[in-house]
This record gives sequence, C-alpha cells and structure tokens, in this order.
Amino acid sequence: MQIILLEKVVNLGGLGDLVNVRAGYARNYLVPQGLATVATEANKATFEERRAGLEKASSDKLQAAKARAKELTGQSVEIASRASDEGKLFGSVGLVEISEAFSAKGLELSRSEIQLPEGPIKAIGHYEVAVTVHTEVSFSINVKVVAE
Repeated sequence: MQIILLEKVVNLGGLGDLVNVRAGYARNYLVPQGLATVATEANKATFEERRAGLEKASSDKLQAAKARAKELTGQSVEIASRASDEGKLFGSVGLVEISEAFSAKGLELSRSEIQLPEGPIKAIGHYEVAVTVHTEVSFSINVKVVAE
C-alpha cells in the first residue's frame, strides 16, 4: 500500500515521502495516528496544498523538543528502593518510577520518551538513561538508585 507521510517516522521516511508499507501497518497505525494518508491523486493534491503548514508545524515541534531537551539534559534524580545486602533490588526500577521521580521534581517526562534498552534497572548504582523527545532529539539523564 502506498502512503504519503505527514510527519517524519523513524526508519520509514520524512514529511511528504511516498512510501510503500504493508496495508495493516498503514490502516492500523499510521493513518489513525495522523502520521500518514493513503496516496490517492486527491490526497496528493491536498497534501501539496497543506505542505507549507505541515512543514511549519513540524519545525515548531522540533524547536519545542530542542528547548525541552536543553532544560532536561544532564538532570539527575535519586530513586530509593528496597535492596539486598549485595545491592540487588527487590523488584526493579522501570519507566514508571523514573517518570514519577521527575514529576515529583517538577520536570515532565513521559514514560514513552524514556529508553531502557536493557530492561528495568535491577541493581543499586548510577545509570545514564537515554531520552528521546522527538525523532531527531535525544539526550541522557542520570538516575541514581539507592537502598532504602
């Protein structure tokens, strides 16, 4: 199925690209999320009329993400959790705990923006956690896990 991307999509393409994807991916995810539209002649013409507005909106989102990244870069948070004598946690520290710790500090960071590729944190220590607030803007934050 051929679609027109209305926003930049990671590993797929940028604004205005004509891309072939599987029908289910387009129908169930890209179109309902407002990331793409089906590539018909009428939709191509409509897109060309709206292109300037979409590019400006995309640019505004990027600038807001950069400003937010500047505010959050290098921030750190300390999370207390129950741990054994060896330093292993009884449970783990995941996306929810990190997000709540930043909210308690007055900084907004959603769970979907936090990246833990190796899974939840299961030991005491200092960790650098990657955060992606926009497809082009990533930075890291510091998380310190201590025993209660």
